[in-house]
Parts: sequence; structure tokens; C-alpha cells
Amino acid sequence: MNLRGSRIRPHAEVSTHSLNDIMFFLLLFFLIVSTMVSPSVVKLTLPSAKNAQALNKQVIKLEVSADLRYVLKGKDVAFEDLETEMAAVVSGANEPTIVLSLDKSLSIQQLVDVLEIGNRLKVKMILATRAPNG
Repeated sequence: MNLRGSRIRPHAEVSTHSLNDIMFFLLLFFLIVSTMVSPSVVKLTLPSAKNAQALNKQVIKLEVSADLRYVLKGKDVAFEDLETEMAAVVSGANEPTIVLSLDKSLSIQQLVDVLEIGNRLKVKMILATRAPNG
């Protein structure tokens, strides 16, 4: 009787049949999510406010048109002179607040340029919005 040759050795095996389905669903999930996220695109619309609030502080209005005309308190100002003009207007005011009215076609960089000037002057700045009905 030869017991050594008839010995059945167990063979280890990992079943990967279900892994194919899991990998397919993960691939499908990441494809769908990646099409929904576009990091290079920023879509902005002008915000609208339902409730208007009155400010008790001195309000200084700064308007920037689509052709980059800067109007500070009704006076045209070049961008190069904007910081000095804002400093002159703000110097005598008690808790001044500048209300920014920017055209919706302007880029974010142009808004940030104006905000940087206000930050250097340590002035509170508020972005004006339009009412939802017009």
C-alpha cells in the first residue's frame, strides 16, 4: 500500500470573480464624479439679497463699470490714484464702510484688486447686490 502517492494536497486559490464587478462599479463612479467636477471653471452670478439692511455707519460708494471706470463718491478716479483717493475720503470718517458696486462682467481679479486696496487701508468693504425682482 503506497500512501505517499495517493495523498491529495490542498491547493490554495483566491476567487477574484466578484472583484471584476467591484472594479467596474468603482471605475464608473469615478468617471461620473470626475465629469461633474471642473476645477478650472468658476461660474459666478451676482448674488441677490432678500432682506436689505440699513447701515448706521458712514457709507462711501465705489462703482466699477464694465469698461473699468472707477467712480468714488460720484468722482471719476483712475485705478492708479484709487488708493490715495480712498485714503483721503476715509481719513475723516468714523467707522467708514465702502459699498462696492461692480459690473457683473468683471473678473474676480478686478474685485480682488479693489479689495486689496481696502485691506491695506483697513476699511470695511461690502459687495452690493441687487434685489431678486430686479
